[in-house]
Amino acid sequence: MIKRVITLLVLVSLLYACGPSVPVEPTIDVNAIHTYAAETVIAEFTQTARAVPPTSAATATESVSATPAATTQPTDTVVPTNNPFEATPTDITCDDAKWVADVTVPDGTEMTPGQDFVKTWKIKNTGSCTWGTGYTLIHGYDEKLDGVAEPLTTAVAPGEEVEVSVRFKAPAGVGEHRSYWRMQNASSSAFGEFFYVTIVVR
Repeated sequence: MIKRVITLLVLVSLLYACGPSVPVEPTIDVNAIHTYAAETVIAEFTQTARAVPPTSAATATESVSATPAATTQPTDTVVPTNNPFEATPTDITCDDAKWVADVTVPDGTEMTPGQDFVKTWKIKNTGSCTWGTGYTLIHGYDEKLDGVAEPLTTAVAPGEEVEVSVRFKAPAGVGEHRSYWRMQNASSSAFGEFFYVTIVVR
C-alpha cells in the first residue's frame, strides 16, 4: 500500500519534470490522493480477509465430570437401656395381706339383737415375711360390734392362705351393721387389705 502511494508521488513528480519549459503550476488535488490512498488500503484489507480462511471456533464442549454426592455411612443405632414397656420389679413388702373369700356369715345375714356369731375370712400372705406369734386381726373402722379376734394357731409363710376369725355380738339396734378389720404384726403395725362383715338386725 505504501509502495503504491510512493509510486503515485513519483509519477506526479516526473510529469512535473517533463512538462513544458514554461512553468505551469499543476493543480494537485490532495484530497483525491488521500481518498485514493484510503480506498487502496480498504481494498487491501478486503482481499486479505477473503484470502485467509476463517478459523473455526472450537466446538468441543468441555466435559464436566459430575462429582458424586458424598454418602454418609449409617451410624450404629443406640438401643436405650431404659425400656418404658419393661416392667420394673418392685420390692415386696415384708408384711402384706389380701382378702380371698368369706368363709362364714355371708354379707346381709340376718341376726337378732344381741346374737353372738363368728365371722371367718380366708386371706393370703402376700408379703415376704412369715406370720407367727404376735400377728393378729385388728379392728379398722366402722362399728366394732364387740369384736374379739381369735389368735393364729399356726405360722403362715409367704404365699400361703389362712382362715382368720372374729367373735361378734349383734347390736340391739335394728338395721344393717358393718365392721372392717385387717391384719396387724407383732409391732402393732396394721397392714394389708381391709375385709368386713355385714349383718342385718331384725
